[in-house]
Amino acid sequence: MTQKVALVTGASQGIGEAIAKRLAKDGFAVALVARHMDKLQKVQKEIEEAGGTALPIVADVSKRDEVFAAVNEAADKLGDFNVMVNNAGVAPTTPIDTVTEDDMDYVYKINVYGTVWGIQAAHAAFKKLGHPGKIINATSQAGVVGNPNLTVYSSSKFAIRGITQVTARELAEEGTTVNCFAPGIVKTPMMYDIAHKVGQNAGKSDEWGMQTFAKDIALKRLSEPEDVANGVAFLAGSDSDYITGQTLEVDGGMQFH
Repeated sequence: MTQKVALVTGASQGIGEAIAKRLAKDGFAVALVARHMDKLQKVQKEIEEAGGTALPIVADVSKRDEVFAAVNEAADKLGDFNVMVNNAGVAPTTPIDTVTEDDMDYVYKINVYGTVWGIQAAHAAFKKLGHPGKIINATSQAGVVGNPNLTVYSSSKFAIRGITQVTARELAEEGTTVNCFAPGIVKTPMMYDIAHKVGQNAGKSDEWGMQTFAKDIALKRLSEPEDVANGVAFLAGSDSDYITGQTLEVDGGMQFH
């Protein structure tokens, strides 16, 4: 039996890197996708030193052809294709009165278009290979409850939840599941940048900016990237076979539903 194959976008740092390493630990051959080969090769080296298999692929998720090419390369070189993790995203700070057309285009092309292209490419691969698979999309706690100062990012993450629910229904008859994971306040370069800008806009410190998001965490600690990767590993594995169209919130209890 061939080794199962997963592809993770945004795999060069932060949550994506942690997801790739966890899936490799769980036995997947992992295709690592991002825009900078040097960063991808660093993650590849660490995975291989731990005994895993990784394939670095440079692609820009906002470009449909590049996403399809990345999935095809992963399937061809790794021998199968089973799990797509649409993780790549950007999160500029955008109070409503400051939002521009460029802001909207930039964020939506990566966060929303990139997710759609990833779903399409994965579905095409599953059909070509003759078996179902799992598609896992990155939303956010800001895509479950709106966060102030994040008009563009938050709305893009709400859109991803809608896309997930629609495609879960479309692909269910084939046995393919489509789910989301919703991180909370994670210790990543992107989150620290958001906190810096929120604090700066208010004339406050970076720590103040972080606490505006973190103050309501029930477990009283910020998330490590590995906390999120653990949730994604569940969605990627067989224990989640009867779950589709759902959003798994990995936020330490910021909000309950």
